Amino acid sequence: MLCIINENMDPFFNIASEEYIFRNISEDCFMLWRSEPSVIVGKHQNTLAEINWDFIKKHDIKVVRRLSGGGTVYNDRGNLNFTFLKHGRKGKLMDFEKFTDPVIKALAKMSVFAKFEGKNDLRVNGLKISGNAEHIFRDMVLHHGTLLFDSNLDNLENAIKKEKYHYSDKAVKSIRSRVTNISSHLKNNISIAEFTEIMQSFMFNYFPGTVFYHFKNEDIKGINKLVKEKYSGWEWNYGCSPQYMMKKVITAGEFRITVEFTVAKGIIENFQMDDSGRFGDVTEKICAAVCGLRHEETSLAKKLSGFHKSSFFQSISIIDFVYLLF
Repeated sequence: MLCIINENMDPFFNIASEEYIFRNISEDCFMLWRSEPSVIVGKHQNTLAEINWDFIKKHDIKVVRRLSGGGTVYNDRGNLNFTFLKHGRKGKLMDFEKFTDPVIKALAKMSVFAKFEGKNDLRVNGLKISGNAEHIFRDMVLHHGTLLFDSNLDNLENAIKKEKYHYSDKAVKSIRSRVTNISSHLKNNISIAEFTEIMQSFMFNYFPGTVFYHFKNEDIKGINKLVKEKYSGWEWNYGCSPQYMMKKVITAGEFRITVEFTVAKGIIENFQMDDSGRFGDVTEKICAAVCGLRHEETSLAKKLSGFHKSSFFQSISIIDFVYLLF
């Protein structure tokens, strides 16, 4: 067993490192890591339906899609993530309780008594401290989970709070749970650095023969290549969302307009606006113009700038209109 040392705080790098390890390191391993404020969505989720877009932008919180399924989680420096990558027999790889057992036992050593509850949670007194997910490929499983140690729970709540009724899709939906920080249940105050050391030491004893592994230059180069080509890109983080439909009523001046459109592979299709004929054929031209564009602010604002003198955009600014499409 390798204990991979990863002190990078960039969420794009950290999520990419999991795929890199999964595909390039043949030995079983585990990794403890932390990230700057970020929202990590499951592979099969509709990103825009899971996040509070306005809060994310305002607070410069990065959004990353991970390799595994499951629901959305929030990361910051007060959250410790753990990753296991192990070989096994096909059909016998998925086992959430097996991988969370050492975590539960390590916490018990600190008099924090967690239980595996629900589909993939660790909870203390019914409050969630950890969400877990897995990805399986051939004879290998990637299991990873969060450990809320001293996270900003207000930011957690705000970053992933979203009014989902505007979206209609078959994507995996997150299940919201009441959460708590592990630090609130400790008898003695310790830092997250100390907590990380305790967890790491426990894993060394739990898995005899474990040795440290530091990323080599070629590893870092490979991970950064994945960041550039995949994990920092709009195509993966937003464009890979399952097909969805959005329907919303928008106020433009004194008028209420129903907007409805479908998005497939991140591209807008069948964009329609019902304005009861108040703005003539301009709405039809706007609808035609946005079809084929990414459901992404910059692309929409740039395309619609050509309509800035139209009667429609005398009633609502282009910026406000685009904002309301998310």
